[in-house]
Amino acid sequence: MRASEQEGTYPRPLMCREQWNSLDGTWDFGYDDADAGEREAWFSGPAAGGFDREITVPFPPEAPASGVGETAPHPIVWYRRRIAHETLVPDASSGGRTLIHFGAVDHRARVWLDGRLVAEHVGGQTPFTADVTDAMRPGATEHVLVVRAEDDPADLSVPRGKQDWQERPHAVWYERTTGIWQPVWTETVPDQHITDLAWIPDPQHGVVAEIALARPVPRPLTVDIVLRAGDRVLAETSTVTTGRRARIDISIDALRNGIDREALWWSPESPTLLDARVTVRDPGAPGSADTVDSYLGLRSAGVGRGAFLLNDRPCYVRSVLNQGYRPRTLLASGGTGELRREVELIKAMGFNAVRVHQKAEDPRFLYWADRLGLLVWGETGAAYEFGTEAVELLTREWLDLVRRDRSHPSVVTWVPVNESWGLSDIARDPAQQQYSVALAALTRALDPTRPVMSNEGWEHTDSDILGVHDYTSDAGRLKERYGDAAGFAAVLAGGGPQGRRVSLSERQTERFEAGEAPLMITEFGGLSLAGGEDDFFYTQTSSDTQYAELLGALFGELRRSPLVAGFCYTQFMDTAQETNGLLFPDGTPKLPLETIRGIVTGVVDGGGDRGV
Repeated sequence: MRASEQEGTYPRPLMCREQWNSLDGTWDFGYDDADAGEREAWFSGPAAGGFDREITVPFPPEAPASGVGETAPHPIVWYRRRIAHETLVPDASSGGRTLIHFGAVDHRARVWLDGRLVAEHVGGQTPFTADVTDAMRPGATEHVLVVRAEDDPADLSVPRGKQDWQERPHAVWYERTTGIWQPVWTETVPDQHITDLAWIPDPQHGVVAEIALARPVPRPLTVDIVLRAGDRVLAETSTVTTGRRARIDISIDALRNGIDREALWWSPESPTLLDARVTVRDPGAPGSADTVDSYLGLRSAGVGRGAFLLNDRPCYVRSVLNQGYRPRTLLASGGTGELRREVELIKAMGFNAVRVHQKAEDPRFLYWADRLGLLVWGETGAAYEFGTEAVELLTREWLDLVRRDRSHPSVVTWVPVNESWGLSDIARDPAQQQYSVALAALTRALDPTRPVMSNEGWEHTDSDILGVHDYTSDAGRLKERYGDAAGFAAVLAGGGPQGRRVSLSERQTERFEAGEAPLMITEFGGLSLAGGEDDFFYTQTSSDTQYAELLGALFGELRRSPLVAGFCYTQFMDTAQETNGLLFPDGTPKLPLETIRGIVTGVVDGGGDRGV
């Protein structure tokens, strides 16, 4: 099955192989509050250690869906799974390497197979792989996989996003997620195989493929790439590589027709995906080829002329904030079907974009955004202190996330920092300002094809979009602030809507005034419908009518602003005690979907719309 049609079942949608086995399901599980597991060799075999219960992977132990549902802090947890040999080695005659992939383990992980350490990883949102080939006991019919995960809620240097550091959730922070929270799977690959694949689109000419290989290349290898739109072959190329990394320019002749090429471009209105098959082979060793299926979208993303530009045309951004926490699975998801429904609901409500807030979402969510047509602002979880360790942890994890997601056409903006979280003194601390500038510059160095935020919401140092957070419930105040240039000039000169300066640098302000950094209201609203005493919200409404009227007034003023290039409403769904959602926690809309869509787009009964 082609990668763009595999319905989001493969955990790594941009690099699929035909033969793989999921390791999700029931595992042995245990807490290690005394940190005795390694000393007592819990990893040594099927009967070792304090595995006193079972857990359903990939749901974290705090989540009801895991079968554990224990929300008290336990900094160290252990997992164990017995795996049949034929699951790890489906075809013993083919040779090659056996890999076990982990989508995400929060925060530090060590992995053993049959008592041998096979992987270590730091970063609670980033994937990693263990090559277990040499660790498998010869002649064994069953193997034992053990994972130790450590996630100390008291360590403020660890990027944690909305995971609460207190024992119980409060305000806008939620239950913790410890250990495995994204899929675990295994596949067998040739000795020489593809480890990374990225696409850099050029909608006028073609695409660049970047390929990384597992091993040095002692003799030239051939790389075959085929691009298709449906059954139509758009490009086919064979290239020789002599190194572990190859960069291949692929021209697509169909793009030469300037009248017709837009049919191949990706956008929310027309999310065209091109299928790609990449094969690396050694001409002197038949049967050694590694083939992966992928896909790509031809589109450009940028800013200019006071607007966000998609395919070099102004695109009015109608976005919604999605916390990505779910009642039964917390930071994890219930699977590809649930992720698809979220994307479909966001689009049905009239939004063309989503900001996944303070987390890096499951790649299968991005697959559905790619396939169904939804712009995504890529974000990460923040640390809560500034220092050497926090800088190192966040930078490493963020750059790994950019590498993971840079080929998704839906991802159009990078947001490494939100509301100065982890940079609380940025307004007066030059070191924190320099880190904000440096992180934005590093992101652009790794991916110069998308806008980057140096900070989101306020205290910008070097952002390509001037995002402002404004939670006023008075539509008149929105008109006063954003209705004309004089109004927003007062905002820029003052303390900002939320009491924080919008810009910390003269250059940032100049970029906005020149149209090089468009203004967006990237958090607003936060309305609750009959919220409870213990709920968190920005504004309480007491009836459906009041709720709809206030929503309409706020959205309407932002749409009418001649300065605002887009917005992001808080938020998609009620999350734990935060009742700001347009949906209740079970996914039921608080107003009819057509009513919400009319409020978001300003379109009633098929009238005109602003933007994509």
